[in-house]
Amino acid sequence: MTIRKRRGLALAGLLSATALVLSACGGGGSGEGGDASDVGVTADKVVIGGHYPLTGVAAPGYSEIPVGAKAYYDFVNKAGGVNGRQIEFKYLDDGYNPAKTSEVVNQLVLKDQVFAIVGGLGTPTHSAVVDFLNSEKVPDLLVSSGSLMWDQPKEDPMTFGWQTDYESEGKVLGQYIQKNMPGAKVGLFLQDDDLGADGAKGVKQFVGNQVVAEVKYVPGNTDVGPQLANLQKAGADVVVGFNVPSYTAVSQLTAMKLNYKPKWLYSNVGSDPKLVGSLLNRFSEGKVTGPSPLAGVFTTEYIPGVDSADDPWVQLWQKVWKEHGDGTELTNYKIYGMSEAFTFVQALQAAGASPTREGIVKAIETQGKDFQGPNLVPYRYSSDRHAGIGGMRVVQLDAKADGVPVTPLLQTDVGDAPITEYTGKPATPPASGIPDVKPAG
Repeated sequence: MTIRKRRGLALAGLLSATALVLSACGGGGSGEGGDASDVGVTADKVVIGGHYPLTGVAAPGYSEIPVGAKAYYDFVNKAGGVNGRQIEFKYLDDGYNPAKTSEVVNQLVLKDQVFAIVGGLGTPTHSAVVDFLNSEKVPDLLVSSGSLMWDQPKEDPMTFGWQTDYESEGKVLGQYIQKNMPGAKVGLFLQDDDLGADGAKGVKQFVGNQVVAEVKYVPGNTDVGPQLANLQKAGADVVVGFNVPSYTAVSQLTAMKLNYKPKWLYSNVGSDPKLVGSLLNRFSEGKVTGPSPLAGVFTTEYIPGVDSADDPWVQLWQKVWKEHGDGTELTNYKIYGMSEAFTFVQALQAAGASPTREGIVKAIETQGKDFQGPNLVPYRYSSDRHAGIGGMRVVQLDAKADGVPVTPLLQTDVGDAPITEYTGKPATPPASGIPDVKPAG
């Protein structure tokens, strides 16, 4: 596994978290879960935090993830919480700006005294705070990004990924191209960070000899005309994009202007058809309309989405959203947030009646691989691995923006790990909608 060096963004004047830990542990009270057991844990609540782009270029879609997570926490709280404790979820806007991420995470850890950071979103943003969280021994759980940086337990023992990593996703897409598009000239459209780098590494394992051009964009610069023109000039008739949703819309709109019509495969993170359709409509000032501008595009999925209305997990999320949502439409991003929140509740249960920061890390390492949830393929958690979901399937979006599977569920890992069909039965949600994980022994 590749280990990367990070350059975390240090903030001057950081306070010692140690002193604050001592004051936070002074809370008393009693309840089913007992007294306060660690920072952010009192007799009646557990306070957790997260950072998300609630504004800025990455806000479309991604800003809905914490809203979905909070709806699920509210659902659990209404049923009594976990071991008698309510889950209080504080999430702050970082604008998808790493400097801002450092600022808000420092606030959550040092001022708000959260027990853990859960679901912090973004590769460039979260990489700015991983060193800080690990040095302060704050659980850094279920990062909303497929970067391999979250799977370095020796270097970052408090950090865990959640979704399928980008390299594994690139392998799955690369193998699909190899098998189904022989002779294709492949172009790569990449965000200029680990999202693009890891995805490209996976794709090239299978069709490296077919790649005719590789272009990158920097988030914030929405003019991708030169990059798309280069792909077109190179003759790429298949383009694989590892990018966020706004750049899927920008790349589609730019390709339309260039009359460039390759087959497109987008990473899961950038392929939500309803969101991209709305962005295309907005970016084109109403010139591009229709229910499914991405019809025909290939992408992947590792949890069931809104297009699977009969799936029991989606039915659970619909119930949660109906009871605790804000009245807006349920989306894939809100489902993503709920699914992550479900995993966190499992981890908190596994940490026992008196959860500690160290205890929840050990609980995920020892029990996480057996967590049964909406993930279509099992997790890979262990003391040696902090990687999340270990696979996915390829789907093609139809005219109704539904994802039609074109492969079975595929299980793999980074490096030269083979891609195999996963034949295990999918889990079904508990009748209560709340997991029941026993404490780690």
